[in-house]
Amino acid sequence: MNNREDILAAIQEIMVDMFEMDPATITLEARLYEDLDFDSIDAVDMIVRLKQVTGKMVKPEDFKTARSIGDVVEAIVRLMQD
Repeated sequence: MNNREDILAAIQEIMVDMFEMDPATITLEARLYEDLDFDSIDAVDMIVRLKQVTGKMVKPEDFKTARSIGDVVEAIVRLMQD
């Protein structure tokens, strides 16, 4: 996962696999809670999976301000730069 497109693809794969979402709905602009019907348990599950995929320690506080898929992508970009 070296660029935003790879990160978005990985997030889409996770969300389709874990939450059975339509990949077409998982866009950078999609809002987690309003558009994708995400909840706090889903967020924790996704953080655990992202840790497995990235091999990095993912802190829940890094994602507290994430409101859209784009926000999650940017959080992963920052994480991968550390």
